[in-house]
Amino acid sequence: MFVFAVEAELEAMEHERVGVHRRGRKPDLALRRRLIGLIWTLSFGGLQWRLAGWLSGVPFTTLHSAFARWTRLGLWRRLGQRLAFDWRRARGDEVVPSAVVADSRSLRSAPSAWVRGIDGGKLVKGVKLLAVCDKHGSLLDFAFGPANVDDRAGTLPLLPRLANLGFQGDLLGDSGFKGAPFAEAALVHDIHVSVSPGGTRDGQFLPCGIRWVVERLFAWLSRYRRLNVVYDRQPDLFAAHVWVAMISIISRRMVAHAQAQQVV
Repeated sequence: MFVFAVEAELEAMEHERVGVHRRGRKPDLALRRRLIGLIWTLSFGGLQWRLAGWLSGVPFTTLHSAFARWTRLGLWRRLGQRLAFDWRRARGDEVVPSAVVADSRSLRSAPSAWVRGIDGGKLVKGVKLLAVCDKHGSLLDFAFGPANVDDRAGTLPLLPRLANLGFQGDLLGDSGFKGAPFAEAALVHDIHVSVSPGGTRDGQFLPCGIRWVVERLFAWLSRYRRLNVVYDRQPDLFAAHVWVAMISIISRRMVAHAQAQQVV
């Protein structure tokens, strides 16, 4: 399903003349399908780039250059956000949500990563992923920072990007998003911050409203081994792997929903 979704988006970008292939050259559709499948395998299985190229017979330079070029063109972000909105339509919701959930997760990173920090609370040395999702757990946008960055400071760049998507509503978060400066910065974009402290009881997570869906999102992403330890030297390449995981999750969800509708 991931391969079909990416191929359809590439054809749409080609129709819009976004620059999917070089002028005067027709893309090799069979090779392109192999490359898309290999990219999914890299994200899900956590293979090394050169090892994946050696096992598949595809040159490493061809595989990595295609992935980097599609990343520069914005393919993964564009497709991931479009599928998130398509899933909302399939569930009978408005395209743009009225409330989103924000939270962060600290990821271990290799010394070669573009940035590193130490999260003293979780004892993790690496990168912090700050994610925003809707009530279905579909990723809408995210940002990176060192593991010691404050959640409010790391989420600030996401506010104008959410506004560009047309979002105006409530941003739900835990006590890490408490504070008047952050709330005032969000109000500039017609986003209202609602803080509800989380907690545990007897070692178990206590869900609060719809805020628990972001924890489920992180659990879904953790199945993709490439996302558990950051090895990439550039943030946009690692961000592409996050979008690849989300595209895979939502595309399978869309197909299962369509099959269920046909049975009914």
